[in-house]
Amino acid sequence: MTLPAPTYDLMLLLDPQAEESARAKIVADAVQAISAQGELVRQDDWGERPLAYPIDRKASADYHLLQFHVGETALLDGLDRTLRITDGVLRHRIIKLAPGTPEAPQMTAAQRRPETAEAGAGAPEQPAPTQEPAAAEPAAEAAPAEAAGGASEPAEAGESA
Repeated sequence: MTLPAPTYDLMLLLDPQAEESARAKIVADAVQAISAQGELVRQDDWGERPLAYPIDRKASADYHLLQFHVGETALLDGLDRTLRITDGVLRHRIIKLAPGTPEAPQMTAAQRRPETAEAGAGAPEQPAPTQEPAAAEPAAEAAPAEAAGGASEPAEAGESA
């Protein structure tokens, strides 16, 4: 019995100021390398999206997601080396997906924000991540425990019963 080849994600962040033909060639070369030694499962062009922090003085990047199956890790090493030295690649990441990982989201033009689409960036619609709700949740959980006279989780409730 042979195990199925693991699935990998290759996320490419390309320089949006590079020529379209240069960016297309980077993606085409990665697809060709994957197809030669593995099986391409999915290829998504997520378009230009803002970066969380500037990379090489760039505020946005052209995102591409490639999902593939490969049994030999030589392909991963070759892709990593090639993408590391290729002009026009701001960042790349190859991740081995754990079994049961949900599908990557479909990024379509309908999901892009109108204000960035007018500016030409075309970022998908997503709520802005904030730290405040995450910080407020533990305080909200602690308040009912204090109001109940210090009783907390079932461990203490089981001790008093």
